[in-house]
Amino acid sequence: MKKKFFALLSVVFALSLFLVACGGGSESSGGNSGGSNEGEKSKTEEKPKFLSMLTGGTSGTYYPLGGEIAKIITDKTGIQTDAVSSNASADNVIALSEGNAEIAFVQTDVMAAAVEGINAFEKTGKVTNVLALGSLYPETIQIVTLAKSNINSVEDLKGKKVSVGAPGSGTYINAQQILEVHGMTMDDIDAQNLDFAESTGGLQDGNIDAAFITAGTPTGAVEGLSATNPVKIVPIAQDKVDALVKKYPYYAEDTIASGTYGLKEDVNTVAVLAMLAVVDSVPEDTVYEITKAIYENTGSITHAKGKYIKLENALKGIGIDLHPGAEKYFKEAGVSTE
Repeated sequence: MKKKFFALLSVVFALSLFLVACGGGSESSGGNSGGSNEGEKSKTEEKPKFLSMLTGGTSGTYYPLGGEIAKIITDKTGIQTDAVSSNASADNVIALSEGNAEIAFVQTDVMAAAVEGINAFEKTGKVTNVLALGSLYPETIQIVTLAKSNINSVEDLKGKKVSVGAPGSGTYINAQQILEVHGMTMDDIDAQNLDFAESTGGLQDGNIDAAFITAGTPTGAVEGLSATNPVKIVPIAQDKVDALVKKYPYYAEDTIASGTYGLKEDVNTVAVLAMLAVVDSVPEDTVYEITKAIYENTGSITHAKGKYIKLENALKGIGIDLHPGAEKYFKEAGVSTE
């Protein structure tokens, strides 16, 4: 009897193992597949704990303003966001596309070039994984020289040592395009690849004659220079402004007001817009929170450019696709995204 019982028990046990192996295996296979998808989905939608925000050189506008914006994001979303100094626009876009940061300051013209794969992006190719978060403020193209210099027009830059911005910067592209509408190229000047601090230091030491600086005015580096050396901002003639805007619509006419840097008269020039770009892998809900935090707390920004960061201007100059999270916020806030 016992033998029959144990024999029967053995058969039942073996059958159970067989069924579990077959059914469980199938379920495990399906479960792993589903689990993998769910895991990937969770990973994609999981709120990050840290974000890196690329800005620009420490003597420009991006870095100090970026520090304040990073603090807003940290305080309002709970995501630790760090502002990191960099070579600015073009390098920032490349760093984003390569996964070395999540958010970055960039000029609207540079971002448009990145998406098209032109100018600084001819070798790297089109950037397809970076999207717009929103515009911030006008960035003025300032051609700075000392007041005692004999440089009074863009044409006067011929043969002179001129800083055209750090390698990969938007300033370089601006200089190239401004020279272009004046019938000039980089070959007509002795181009120096210097950042803002190096440019103003070079002017002070007499190592260069002029410098292109694209940044919100007043720019710290230029203010520092003007405190010890009277400066001059080289104007851009109105017909050249019109030609530049017609060919490159992301430019806008701009004026540097008298009193800035001790200037005695207004100076006619052009500007592009500073914007924030974000990688497409940052979750939609996270970008929504970030966008909301920035545009609903501009009043806490003490930097002079804070007054220009307004919800109604958030989409000006942007010629690339918005991140879905930013688009969601702007639509809820009543800003047309068409």
